[in-house]
Amino acid sequence: MISVLVRYQELALKGKNRPWFQRHLVQHLQRALAGLGVREVRVPMGRIELVLSDAASTGEVRERLKYVFGVANFSLATRVTPDVDAIIAGILRDLPKERPASFRVKVRRADAQFPMPSPEMERRIGGPVAEATGWTVDLRHPAMTIGVEVLPGQAFYHFGKEPGPGGLPTGTSGRIVALMSGGIDSPVAAYRMMRRGCRATLIHFHSYPFLSRASQDKARQLATRLARYQLSLKLLLVPFGEIQRQVTMTVPSALRVVVYRRLMLRIADRVAHHDGAHALVTGDVVGQVASQTLENLAVVGHGIARPILRPLVGMDKGEIINEAIRLGTYDISIQPDEDCCTLFTPRHPVTRARRDEIVAAEAALPVDAFIDTALREAHRERISAGVPGSEESAAASRSDVGAVIKLTVGAGSDHDTSAD
Repeated sequence: MISVLVRYQELALKGKNRPWFQRHLVQHLQRALAGLGVREVRVPMGRIELVLSDAASTGEVRERLKYVFGVANFSLATRVTPDVDAIIAGILRDLPKERPASFRVKVRRADAQFPMPSPEMERRIGGPVAEATGWTVDLRHPAMTIGVEVLPGQAFYHFGKEPGPGGLPTGTSGRIVALMSGGIDSPVAAYRMMRRGCRATLIHFHSYPFLSRASQDKARQLATRLARYQLSLKLLLVPFGEIQRQVTMTVPSALRVVVYRRLMLRIADRVAHHDGAHALVTGDVVGQVASQTLENLAVVGHGIARPILRPLVGMDKGEIINEAIRLGTYDISIQPDEDCCTLFTPRHPVTRARRDEIVAAEAALPVDAFIDTALREAHRERISAGVPGSEESAAASRSDVGAVIKLTVGAGSDHDTSAD
């Protein structure tokens, strides 16, 4: 029987809370793989098994698994009876046609009652494979690893692993509101918090009609890229140009960038309150631009009710660019546009703002009215990853989940629950 064997890593360290994290991962797998012929989801010891129908699209299943947070790695595997001869026969029947430069057999046991130790099983299986194929055995640096996993009442074999994104399942760490410009940094920052199990709402500030709609279009493209990891997300497009124009009439030039940032965070904080989010996320990096000195960051964040998370704060630009390239956001971020950062921006912004001077500069501003107007005029969109298992079908998936999970309980073993 063909299955996909999904392994998690960090979830295995959650102790008594592991079943709760595991259920979230199973639910997200169901939604992400909806319509692809996954007939059943089983939860054997330390693994998740996706049982595929004969008509399943294995290529699409494997592609979508690369975007499910919580998946450390996975393998297309065959389930057999836990018998060494049956395992050998299945492996010899299904060996890849391509000849690898070398191979080894790696056995993991999750069944302490199985009579044969893992090293002996590896020798018993590897011998017939080498004899039948003439392949070279290399225990240290094999070109291909034949994996065998023995669980209570069943066994699996497979021919290699594919990486997942790791992290924690979507939704297990609560909700965040991530401020997203059209630049390189903020989408990477949002991704990093999503990977830690946070469900993200994205908020983009634009200056239309003072500037073009280009930044809004870019924000939608970036949101679509990120939506692949949680299937769908909310994007708020907040008009900010008129607020900037009014700030220029009362706030000294050098202080305007800090005031802009404080207003953005207050608007985002109001959104977070409405959506039940626990924190705000920005793409700030210490020292990268004038508004991101330690002094300015402290003043910008003063008075915000929720924590402000800055996952990129200690990274350099090259590291962020490399991660953006890997995510597929870099080519979008470098497209030319006109965002609110280019409107009414002073030539020489303050780099060491003092809280008292910023508070004094804001005293003449109708801050609450700015926030109310911005949220009233904001445009809220649902961005979908383009797969059937969107957030709209989440409730239906959750109601069905108990019928398709089968929990296998076993005793201790020489097999840990890592992603090995």
